[in-house]
Amino acid sequence: MPETIATVNGIELCHETFGSPDGRPLLMIMGLASQMIWWDDELCEHLAAEGFFVIRYDNRDAGRSSRMTGRVNLPLAYALRTAPYSLADMAGDAAGLLTRLGVESAHVVGASMGGMVAQTLAIEYPSRVRSLTSIMSTTGNRFVGRPSAKALAMLLSAPPRGREEYVDSLVRTFRVIGSPGYPFDEARMRERAERSYDRGVNPGGTARQLAAIMSSGDRSRALRKLQVPALVVHGSKDPLVHVSGGRATARALRESTLDVVPGMGHDLPRAIWPRLTRGLLETADRASPHYPQRT
Repeated sequence: MPETIATVNGIELCHETFGSPDGRPLLMIMGLASQMIWWDDELCEHLAAEGFFVIRYDNRDAGRSSRMTGRVNLPLAYALRTAPYSLADMAGDAAGLLTRLGVESAHVVGASMGGMVAQTLAIEYPSRVRSLTSIMSTTGNRFVGRPSAKALAMLLSAPPRGREEYVDSLVRTFRVIGSPGYPFDEARMRERAERSYDRGVNPGGTARQLAAIMSSGDRSRALRKLQVPALVVHGSKDPLVHVSGGRATARALRESTLDVVPGMGHDLPRAIWPRLTRGLLETADRASPHYPQRT
């Protein structure tokens, strides 16, 4: 399916699907400032071949989805929990997109900020989530999942100007936050960065998404109430979201399996795709078979 625009909650969400609509719906939510194409085409095609109906989309304020408005003050967002929109609003976007696609419930996978959105979707709309996979994410507890000083500095640095500077900046960033236990694929990173820039980058949107994260609060108590098969995947060497965030997420989710991947940082190297696929399949198999697949 080519990229398609759907109007959801008064905004436009760009989305794309892989595989048969009769497969098991798998909603994939990407992280801060990251577009849906960061779920690699090849990975999505592989998951579709395993029987999933894969749905990926640009979050609001990313890629080809709607650009929102509102300036943010990150220290105030952190201290006063104020932001132009919340993770709950972003979870509402995900639920609305499922509705537009005629999907009653889905297996939901989120990476980094996408994991936070996926957790919030399961909290706010539990009947829409068959299983939950939270990758390199955290609970919102301010004492876990903290970034290293170097990773935080890169996160808060001034946005690059122009296509070449954007591509170079992204390569430098992932040399810092990527997986030290796996070879760094610079060619793949440059291609992804070029494609992202050509689809549209939005520095103001990044700040608003970051404010949504910083103002969201701790989800631990709400996560403990969930009864959903869950998988928590985290890299042992993640400098952006410390592995303590993944461990806390797994402790909060009563029906979870924790997979700490040695040598993995804050990315998804191709070499771990088979491991991730096995985990997604096993988690989906644990979900209730009684949910309707489509309306």
